[in-house]
Amino acid sequence: MIRRIHHAGIVVERLSTAYAFYRDVLGLPLLRQAEIADQGVRAALLAAGDSEIELLEPLRADDGVGRFLATRGEGLHHVCFDTPDVASDLDDLARRGVDLLDRQPREGLAGRIAFLHPRACDGVLVELATPPSHHDDGQSQVRLKRLVIGSRDVGTTSARFQALFGFPEMALNSGPRSMLAVGRGALLIVPDEEVGGIDGMVALSLVAEDFPALMQRFDAAGVKAMRGTGEVTVEPQSSHGVHLHISRYE
Repeated sequence: MIRRIHHAGIVVERLSTAYAFYRDVLGLPLLRQAEIADQGVRAALLAAGDSEIELLEPLRADDGVGRFLATRGEGLHHVCFDTPDVASDLDDLARRGVDLLDRQPREGLAGRIAFLHPRACDGVLVELATPPSHHDDGQSQVRLKRLVIGSRDVGTTSARFQALFGFPEMALNSGPRSMLAVGRGALLIVPDEEVGGIDGMVALSLVAEDFPALMQRFDAAGVKAMRGTGEVTVEPQSSHGVHLHISRYE
């Protein structure tokens, strides 16, 4: 049973530089930071309401995260779902013939974790985590609302996530899109032609508790963004390769 989006993982060149935007400008409190040798990263988790943002700085150029940075640059890397028993979920997925990168859980910054192969989720790298029982939201000023995924076949991708994780579909007004509820958050699956032909994770949607104060911090930091009434889209050059849409509304 998936309880929520635990975090969205973002690869960055340096944590210290990424903190200047994600912690100091967005107002996401730093929960914990650690060097994880077996994953070849220095990682940090920052609170984003019911969810978190994980920043990943590669320690080496010759492992997975290091190669990701070298070939794709900074940006979205994976999504992690919170589950009460990651070991049981792995057993169930293995019985169903799902491609896994981890056959057994291991320790990570989010708790006991395991990764599915991107083939299992139409090019999206999915992590499962059983975190410590206590969740500290850190009184974050911005909340993660949804993850946007591009797909060549929205129906197929939506059905795959529903079959693997049991996410219920939410009603949408119209168009070839699918919204799946994940706890208080959601996955929004859209045609890849709407997002520059990109298949996989393409953007994060956030809600700001104090939108005017956030805009003041954007101005002070020189954040490049397109602004509308009650919403803003941050240009990836300011947010370490991530397309961010932030609204004052749910």
